Amino acid sequence: MSCKSPNTHRVSVNLWTVTAAAAITAVATGLGAVPLWFVSRERAEGLARMGSGAAAFLMTAASGVLLWQGVSLGSTSTVAGGLVGALCLLLFRRSVGPHDDLVLGRLRGADALKALVIVAVMTAHSFSEGVGVGVSYGDSNRFGILMTLAIALHNIPEGLAISVVLVPRGATVRTAALWSVFSSLPQPLIAPLAYLFVEQFQVVLPFGLGLAAGAMLWMVVSELLPELRPAAASRQLRT
Repeated sequence: MSCKSPNTHRVSVNLWTVTAAAAITAVATGLGAVPLWFVSRERAEGLARMGSGAAAFLMTAASGVLLWQGVSLGSTSTVAGGLVGALCLLLFRRSVGPHDDLVLGRLRGADALKALVIVAVMTAHSFSEGVGVGVSYGDSNRFGILMTLAIALHNIPEGLAISVVLVPRGATVRTAALWSVFSSLPQPLIAPLAYLFVEQFQVVLPFGLGLAAGAMLWMVVSELLPELRPAAASRQLRT
């Protein structure tokens, strides 16, 4: 166990600071849904294909950043995490199955399943971001603030990636924003633990970054890119 100070009061203050900082990054994810407030329901329904393309681009870019960060910390652990992340999502998708009767709010069947998968992927991704916030505050407060701002800004397009998949399939913008924030809830839960156990979490951070990247890349290849085909897009608009 590694605490940054023997002074109990100081540790408590720092823990609250870290938790509050991670909570800010989580709330920032909901801002990604804001642009969709200015898009009509009819227009959103016609953006299903474009939304899948935008989400695929954003998630691929985020995965590249995670892999770059992970490899700089430990290439073997990052690659192992990526393979495990892709495998976990593959097993999760197969265990869920087609489930045409699945209901998630206003979403039904395949749309509900896709929403469930993308929220699961982004939630898994948030664990590594929570670790990043906590570890950064274990180094110094200044670095922690910079990391908080960086992750908060990074989370906005992640919220957009979730929203452009959910809204064209029938979810409201408010619901998409709430699901976006929900996907980032691991950040304020994990960050304080990562702050307390800096050395231990630094060891697993490359694996966690690879895990998140592998899961997102699997989502892009298996769920989002197939929807860019014209036939797939026309099927979405008919359902």
